[in-house]
Amino acid sequence: MKNFGIAAFVAASVMASAAVAQVSELRIMAPAGPGGGWDQTARTIQSTLQSEGLVPNIQVENVAGAGGTIGLQQFVNRSTGDAAATIVGGYVMVGAIIANESNVTLSDITPLARLTGEYVVVVANADSPINTAEDLANALRNDIGGVTWAGGSAGGVDHIAAGKFAQVAGVAPEQINYIPYSGGGEALAAILGGQVSVGVSGFSEFSSQIEAGALKVIGITAPERQAYLDAPTFVEQGFDVDVQNWRMIAAAPGISDAERAALLDVIGTMAASDKWNAELETKGWVNTYLAGDDFAAYLAEQITATTAILADLGITE
Repeated sequence: MKNFGIAAFVAASVMASAAVAQVSELRIMAPAGPGGGWDQTARTIQSTLQSEGLVPNIQVENVAGAGGTIGLQQFVNRSTGDAAATIVGGYVMVGAIIANESNVTLSDITPLARLTGEYVVVVANADSPINTAEDLANALRNDIGGVTWAGGSAGGVDHIAAGKFAQVAGVAPEQINYIPYSGGGEALAAILGGQVSVGVSGFSEFSSQIEAGALKVIGITAPERQAYLDAPTFVEQGFDVDVQNWRMIAAAPGISDAERAALLDVIGTMAASDKWNAELETKGWVNTYLAGDDFAAYLAEQITATTAILADLGITE
């Protein structure tokens, strides 16, 4: 193997492993409404797996509500032992389970892999008087309840980002006027219609309206500027808000080790494909692929850390 490059060896190993996987059908639940990050993730998985010839028959289903916990409940109730059933989720779901005191948790499903990471952007209607992070901070200081935030579910990454900004701005994060929406389309309509002051979500959910000039970016929660977005970070504007959303795919509870291995092979091959990585670049997503037992350990750490963050921000007791 001394003459065989590491990258080539890894790629060959993944392809060889995927060659033995036999997954002829896949159903992907996106536990949110159309247009949001989970919906986009599910449909990007669908298009990539089909175009790469990895899984011929794939269906996507949307089940919205309560930060994904309604869909998660349905998924667990009806999919136990079903190797064709999968669900997408992520950091938002971790927080929503805690905030909503959900009866069903991520320990009730079979984690497969973390797929992507995405920084959060705060946007305003093009006509808004809020143009910068300092403008937003001053508005909060003057009338915290008068600044309305449209974002994803309570306790999710959008809520955490808003709470962290409020904290850094010197106001009580538990007092922000945060309005949760179950789908990106609903939140976008509220922002464009002037029903809320600002919106907070992943870049991919707002990208087309930002490019069209209908929305302006107040800041992005990245430690440094991102190539896909010509807008300042909160950090460079003097507000230390660094938050990255991550998204995953998981399988049903009660599947066999062989079925789990086959799914991991297919997802791993997808994550290494040119098609998948081209889609990620377009959407401003980062490939943060982490699979199997390593991802399960990471997930456990995230649950513990998020529980502490939500309590610190006053979002939960």
